[in-house]
This record gives sequence, structure tokens and C-alpha cells, in this order.
Amino acid sequence: MFAEYLTRGVKAGLVAGLVFGLFMAVVANPLVAYADELNHAAVEESGHGHEAESAHSHDSEGSHSHETDGAHSHDSGDSHAGEGGGHHDTAVSMAVTKAVSVAAGGLWGVVLGGAFFGVAFFFLEPAIPGPDAARSYLMGLAGFVTVSGAPWLVLPPAAPGAEQSLSVATRLPLYAGMMLAGALACLSAGYAYARLRESSGLVAAVVGAAVPFGLLAAVAVVAPENAVHGALSPTLETGLAGLFAFGQLLLWLVLAAAHAQFRSAGESESATPIAGRDSAPAAD
Repeated sequence: MFAEYLTRGVKAGLVAGLVFGLFMAVVANPLVAYADELNHAAVEESGHGHEAESAHSHDSEGSHSHETDGAHSHDSGDSHAGEGGGHHDTAVSMAVTKAVSVAAGGLWGVVLGGAFFGVAFFFLEPAIPGPDAARSYLMGLAGFVTVSGAPWLVLPPAAPGAEQSLSVATRLPLYAGMMLAGALACLSAGYAYARLRESSGLVAAVVGAAVPFGLLAAVAVVAPENAVHGALSPTLETGLAGLFAFGQLLLWLVLAAAHAQFRSAGESESATPIAGRDSAPAAD
């Protein structure tokens, strides 16, 4: 029985992971690369500004113009010599990056599918309310809250190259702690809904299930603040954060839908009578 749950979760995770990997390769990675270029351009511009001020303060105008002409003519020849190879290397690099993104997305989906829709669903299925298909989607929602939603209340997605006030040594345990808090909030919400649904009705059950998530938001308020500073425009930073959030929502939505489909197909196969077993005996 447990092997069936785990297999179903891994298969659903593979489907969702491949979809997520394709999304990253086709949509997210080009935008992230563009943001990286903007960051590098801002850093180089700042560095060139400091170098230009230093050069003007120490060098004469004549020597500066002579060195500039020589360097320009030499660099121009090198750029023409390596132009053909540069395009080929860029194409190969982009293809490898896309392949790695798809493979990494598939692996990440398998891990999430096996952990949440295999192991966790095996133990929690009797306590999850609703019909069969709804249980898969509720598990997907709980997974999103645990892995992404709760941690993002404290550490939202940051744009590439952005500087964060909290160190990595602080952010990692903080992220893990918010994941634990998100999991506890989901379990508490399910328990409160089940108890209040029987004793006080649907409205009270929904209100009671919402209370743990309110407490989760309160925990995020007292958590240390992580100020983020970057060279990108606020519009682009917001777009990148929205893209990352959409990618995670897409991952969990496809994961839940695939799990519900595989679960329905498995139950249909188990309910189909085997030919000859249930048929009436032939007359003599």
C-alpha cells in the first residue's frame, strides 16, 4: 500500500517537475539573465567611473589619448577574430542551461512529490477533508504554504544580485523555521476544521481553520527584518518576485492535478473486475 502511494507521488512529481523546468528554461531564465546583465552593467559603470576619475587625476591628456587609440585598435582586431566562436559558445551555453533547468525541475518535482504526495499523504489522507480530488489540491496548498508561502512572509524572493541585510547563516535557519511554522499551521488548520465541523458547523470550522494562518502571519511580524538593496528598478524587481511566485504556484498546482489524476486512474483500475473472475460459471 505504501509503495503505491510513493509511486503515485513520484510520478506526479515528475510531471510537475518537468513542467516547472520548462517554465524556468523558457520564461524565467531569460529574464534572470537579463537582470544579471543589468546588475553587471551597473557595477561596471560604477567601476569605470572611479577608474576614469583616478586616471584623469594622475595621467596627462596626451598619454591618455595615445593609450586609448592603441588599445582600441588592438581590441577591435581581437573582437573580429573571435566573433564566430562567440556565437557558437553562447548557443551551446544556452542549450546546456535549458537542459539543466529542465532536469533540475524534474528532480525537484520528484522530491516534492515523493515527500508530500507519497509519504505525507499516506499518513494524513484520513484527516484531510473533502472528496478524493479535493484532498490532492488541499495537500498541494499545504505544500506551497510550507515550502514557499510561509518562508516568503519573512524572506520574499530577491532579485539576482541584490544585497540582503541578513547573512546567509541567519537566513537559512530562519527559512527552515518558517517552513516548520507553515507545516504546523497547516496541520493545526486541518485539525481545527475537523473538530469544529462535527460540533459547530461549517462556518465555525472555516473560521477555526483560518486562525493558525493568522498566527503564522503574526510570527512573521516579529521575525527579524531582511532589507534588500539592488541595482534593478522597483518595477523589474516586483516582476521577478511575481515570476518566482507564479512558478512555485504552477509547480504545486500541476503536482496536485497530476496526483488527483493518477489517484483516480488507480482507483478505477482497482475497481475494474478481472475478466473471468466475476463471470458466471458456464452451463454444462
